[in-house]
Amino acid sequence: MKVFVTGVGGQLGHDVMNDLASRGIEGIGSDIQPAYSGIDDGSAVTRMPYVPLDITDRAAVEKAIADSGADAVVHCAAWTAVDAAEDPENRPKVMAINVDGTRNIAAAVKKAGAKMIYISTDYVFDGQGTAPWKPDCKDYAPLNVYGESKLGGEMAVSETLDKYFIVRIAWVFGLNGKNFIRTMLNVGKTHDEVRVVNDQIGTPTYTLDLARLLVDMVQTEKYGYYHATNEGGYISWYDFTCEIYRQAGMKTKVTPVTTAEYGLSKAARPFNSRLDKSKLAENGFTPLPDWKDAVSRYLRALGEI
Repeated sequence: MKVFVTGVGGQLGHDVMNDLASRGIEGIGSDIQPAYSGIDDGSAVTRMPYVPLDITDRAAVEKAIADSGADAVVHCAAWTAVDAAEDPENRPKVMAINVDGTRNIAAAVKKAGAKMIYISTDYVFDGQGTAPWKPDCKDYAPLNVYGESKLGGEMAVSETLDKYFIVRIAWVFGLNGKNFIRTMLNVGKTHDEVRVVNDQIGTPTYTLDLARLLVDMVQTEKYGYYHATNEGGYISWYDFTCEIYRQAGMKTKVTPVTTAEYGLSKAARPFNSRLDKSKLAENGFTPLPDWKDAVSRYLRALGEI
């Protein structure tokens, strides 16, 4: 099997490439930069084939995927700067990348007769209520431009292909990029107290664990919509921060505040990011490990514990 991976300069694409290599599956990485721009941690991603690719260029996408001879594409590339997406001048670029770029990928995958995994987000829902969102729920109502663009990507995939997986994730952290854990570690080292919201509820996703699931998934034909975050129950960002500091041995005081008390960000955030992941086990996939275990392994990889 041969797998083409977009966005390998980011957290998830980096780990997908490494997981493919660990299983002896041929991977071809791509991203916007002329050469691989992620961390050089000695892992296989830096030694695997790399193709510079602007996914908004339809002809280039079709050629790259056709030339690769890939049986599958794992599409990790995306605009992920949620607040910056709200700037009116950025909206056209966000849509070009997350919607049109995804449509280009899907069209090329269809022409190649391949299969596709598209990475989406809890932000396609309105984040209201307390019931976990089911993967086949179609009650879409994104609160912000980023969520709107990722929903547009979902539609581009589902309208173009029959052989696709749409995998929604939330609260992502990995070695190859910025994320909430890195931010809180840095803030905790320079502040005696941090204020963290306690009324936005979800579960973290460690890209190392998610990559394993995606590589499992792409080798099957169990197509459809899935939700995938780490196990261990639903928590708030406040709970998440307390556990990060506990494991890292940091004494920084964590003060819970409401979203209203914290202050508005440019982009509205969902209060309810609970994702129902039961479909994974129902279809024979191994769920991701407990999020506390994931935090422990991640902090160890960072050299924080």
